[in-house]
Amino acid sequence: MPRILTVDDSRPIRMIVSKALVEMGFEVGEAEDGNEGLKKLQGGGYDLVVLDVTMPNLDGPGMLAKMREGGDKTPVLMLTSESKTSIVAALMKLGIQDYLLKPFKGDELRAKVLKALKLPANYSAQNSGAAADAGDGKLIVLVIDDMENVHKKLRSMIPETVELETASTVQDGLAAIRNKKFKAILVDAEIQAGGPAPLVKQMRLLAPAAGIWGMALRSANNVAKEMKDLGFDDALLKPFTQDAIDALIEQYAVKNETLFVAKEDLIQLTPFLGKEDKLERYFLKLSADVKTVVQKLGEACFEKALIDATTIPLQQPARVAQFLVDIFKVATDLGLAVKVVGSPELPKAMRGFQETKDLHCFTSVEEARSQAA
Repeated sequence: MPRILTVDDSRPIRMIVSKALVEMGFEVGEAEDGNEGLKKLQGGGYDLVVLDVTMPNLDGPGMLAKMREGGDKTPVLMLTSESKTSIVAALMKLGIQDYLLKPFKGDELRAKVLKALKLPANYSAQNSGAAADAGDGKLIVLVIDDMENVHKKLRSMIPETVELETASTVQDGLAAIRNKKFKAILVDAEIQAGGPAPLVKQMRLLAPAAGIWGMALRSANNVAKEMKDLGFDDALLKPFTQDAIDALIEQYAVKNETLFVAKEDLIQLTPFLGKEDKLERYFLKLSADVKTVVQKLGEACFEKALIDATTIPLQQPARVAQFLVDIFKVATDLGLAVKVVGSPELPKAMRGFQETKDLHCFTSVEEARSQAA
């Protein structure tokens, strides 16, 4: 995954640049002046520097000069407010890859970065591992609280199917938001001196689609209203109750509901994030949607369909069996072969049903492909 360092004394500019680059699938580091930027580069591993011209302590041209003097040939994309030909020419002589005029648009930044990295214009986050957090169906929650016991308590109450990340400081929390897409962010309402309102605004800029909840102590006051007045979406009261945690997770599990990912002849089921009483709705929708995909495979003249059911919930085996029977029937009518990838527990759970008692599961997609050829 390409790594990019953005160096700018303006926090809002760094946040805008970082957010855009993370969405493109890059890992991003930040520095607020040239001296800090040079220290970051000493660790190595950066493929591009997005460098502001005007900064205190050590400006962009000064940092670039020290980079080149030290033999650092990392490509540099310079940010400048000056459009004069003489100034631009001087920057190019310093050995920059390209420049970008402020204020800039997101697509302009994207085009310049891809050009500097020699990546194709159609490059997307799907080409990198950074896209996994958005495309593998996981619900990812960030907790920002300076008390380790809060982290431990939430880990014990949140389902294993939900990925939980923690941060003990505001700085670490913002860094996490810049580098990963979270569906929900839980913030201690007292973690920042002076109140959380400015922090909430920063997080809104970095993660506009995330739900941001303030964690606060129970009191006789209307805490939910107080949190909303501060900019939060809602309140999560301390000490936590399991019902409140379940309701929060269920809310974002529904918003995040991607039942499967289909690519060519592979249909990969994503983890079920809801509670058991939601399984009936889940399997009804899963069956209908997967049957539609299988029909499209037939229309596209594929000869087989690979179903990766490794993560399928097994709490209600009868519903799993019915789902598999439905898919096999549609595929058989279309003349498609179906290969199922699953955990060792899947065929065991299916032995109690006549239609699926002989179900064979492959241990991996690779194995299924090799034996389906």
